[in-house]
Parts: sequence; structure tokens; C-alpha cells
Amino acid sequence: SPEELQALENHSFSQPKLQLVQNLFVFSCYTGLPYNELLNLKNNNIIKGFDGNLWIKMKREKTAKELSIPLLPKALEILEKYSTEGLVFPRISNQRYNSYLKEIADLVGIEKKMTTHMARRTFASTVLLYNDVPMEIVSELLGHSSMKITQDSYGKVVQKKISLEMNRLKGSG
Repeated sequence: SPEELQALENHSFSQPKLQLVQNLFVFSCYTGLPYNELLNLKNNNIIKGFDGNLWIKMKREKTAKELSIPLLPKALEILEKYSTEGLVFPRISNQRYNSYLKEIADLVGIEKKMTTHMARRTFASTVLLYNDVPMEIVSELLGHSSMKITQDSYGKVVQKKISLEMNRLKGSG
């Protein structure tokens, strides 16, 4: 949820390993990158786009589809902490990453099972769909091979938003 994401972003961890995992997770929440693409992200995948802003340009490993993701301010902020040669982020196994996410969830008070994939889902729902980004754009940013995959995965989010908007309208009538 937006509140949980904000609580996670605002939490300060003293252990470097937890800071890294927090940064990786939040970065994925604002880019939608799955674990493999996140850890294989190279500095040369970050380019200045046609609009003068920084974008991630790479191929999705799963679908071989070209990805172009504009970097939102929160993602840029995290990127600045890790500008090294070659790969952007330090290596961490998926198993260890998920294990630290469990620890982070406990410390922040998030009662959901946090996984690397949850960050991608958060990008689609909390960051994009809740902010009225059209489904076609969500599909494109996630690098899905078809619109149907996006609709099947995130149709409920749209339904929930419609319900909230209708209830809001009923209340103001």
C-alpha cells in the first residue's frame, strides 16, 4: 500500500545489508524491475532519453522484449548511492534478498510476506495504477509480452480503484 511503501522508505536501518536490500526493493518499487534485471542492471543501461531525463534501457530476460523505463525521483536518489563501474548494484542472492526482506518487514511493521516480486507488483499497482496511469502503459513498463498478462494480473486493482471512486462519488452526492 502507499502507506507501507512510505513507511519502508522512511525507515532508517543501521546494518548495511538491510540498507542495501531496502534500497534494492524501493528501487524496484519505482522501476518495476524483477530480481534478475535489477541485479544485472549496468551503468550503460542508464541513458539520457529523448525528453532529457534518465531512462533504463534494456532487454527483459524473460521475454527478450525491449524495456524503456523513465527513472522517477526516488529511483534516481537510490541510483546516486551506487554509481560504480559495470553493474549498478552489489550482488545478493535471491534467497538472501528475500530472507532480509522478511527481517525488514518485521522491523518496519509490514505484516505481508515481502518478496522480490512484491516490489514489481507495487510498481504496477501502488505507483502506476493508483496514480491513474493507463493499463497499456503499465503493460509496456513491465515489459509484458501481451496486454492480457497485465490485465489478468492487475485487473483487480483497477476494479478496486473504480469501487473507491464510485463510493467517493456517492458520498459527495
